[in-house]
Amino acid sequence: MSTYTQIIYQIVFSTNNSEPVLSKDNRSKLFEYIVGIFRNNKCHLYRINAVEDHGHIASHLHPTIASALLVKDIKIARSAFIKDKALFKHFVGWQEGYGVFTYSFRDKDKLIEYAKNQEERLKRLHSGKNTSYY
Repeated sequence: MSTYTQIIYQIVFSTNNSEPVLSKDNRSKLFEYIVGIFRNNKCHLYRINAVEDHGHIASHLHPTIASALLVKDIKIARSAFIKDKALFKHFVGWQEGYGVFTYSFRDKDKLIEYAKNQEERLKRLHSGKNTSYY
């Protein structure tokens, strides 16, 4: 019998002290690297996006992968990659904690759009025009 799951995960990560160091011009290189980590772990990444101080990932994790171990691997590998490639000038590391939230499969499209529209959502939020989180 095969294992089958329909759980969508949102993974939220932040820079150390929420420092705004993730410059827009190099984020795509970081995203490509993270996509490779997900593929190597047999996980499906639906969407990844970030702003200057934090990022969001919408994904499905392979049933044999624990979210805590995946996030640990991603944070360690990302830090080494960023520092090795000098992607973000003032990057010193990631915040110690992180967020992992689960969603019903029927919410997948909403979560993907949420991750996709991070910059626009934060502009509206900071301007007072939209106070909704999701």
